[in-house]
Amino acid sequence: MKINGGLIKAYSQMGQKGAASGIGMLEVVKRNPDVVAVVADSVAIASLDRFQKLYPDKIVNVGIAEQNMIGVAAGIASESGKSVYAFTYSAFIIARALEQVRLNLAYHQFNVKLVGNSAGFAMEMLGVSHWAVEDIAFTRVLPNMTVLSAADSLQAIKMVIAADEIDTPVYIRLSGGQNIPVVYEQDFEYQIGKAIKLKEGKDIAIIATGLMVHESLLAAELLEKRGIHCSVIDMHTIKPLDEEILDNVFSTFELIVTVEEHNVIGGLGSAVAEYKGSRKNAPRQVFIGVKDQYLKLGTQRYIWQQYGLTAEQIANKIISEI
Repeated sequence: MKINGGLIKAYSQMGQKGAASGIGMLEVVKRNPDVVAVVADSVAIASLDRFQKLYPDKIVNVGIAEQNMIGVAAGIASESGKSVYAFTYSAFIIARALEQVRLNLAYHQFNVKLVGNSAGFAMEMLGVSHWAVEDIAFTRVLPNMTVLSAADSLQAIKMVIAADEIDTPVYIRLSGGQNIPVVYEQDFEYQIGKAIKLKEGKDIAIIATGLMVHESLLAAELLEKRGIHCSVIDMHTIKPLDEEILDNVFSTFELIVTVEEHNVIGGLGSAVAEYKGSRKNAPRQVFIGVKDQYLKLGTQRYIWQQYGLTAEQIANKIISEI
């Protein structure tokens, strides 16, 4: 794929799910003509309209039945040996279908990619039933499961393409709606399992994932004005973690901060802390994320504010911990 600034801006306008499905899946099918998409009455929701029009024989719609969708996807992968991508809301593809994901996919190691869109609080006023802030925890504990979390639309495209190179289950976490912020302003090399350092700083390391990568970059800019220089790392692969970059961070910094639009229990912060616990002389860690509680309805930005997830709040929290 040839990427330029104009395309990156267009991808941003499409949002992560629009770019991942409308661009990424079309690239996947060029490279792998045997790929199959499975949806749960979610062609439009997953932005697969163009894919369905071009490849009507490569898409299966099971209706509003997410558990069945996982079973069908597993069956296709098992019987045909084809690579299968399943699409719907993150809250439904993981939490609602967790038993099927665990037994039909992870246990059997079938070649199925779970593309969950509208993760975090992207569904806003639809509330807890449609929010997904436990999905990383649910998938991270499953053996044989790779867990990815996109920072922006370009990275979402690259994730969908890269996932096809893995023949075991993958969960791709997409968030936000249309017109999401751009993190990667130029084309870049994407590799599953290799975190990306976006900003160098000598004082504190911020490790973020998903939409919180952009907020963390903004927070780092605010802190720089206060004379505090932060490194910012995009930990786009939650499982397997990039242990090499973490070892470097642990040996360099006395304070690390993990930031995620996910429950602080079981998410990125927990994954980093678990690995940190195995290392000697590891630094102190501050966890920024969703607290162990349910909130009332609101816009995504409003809910971020309640949990301290805006750039200003992240910066202030870091200052308070120094």
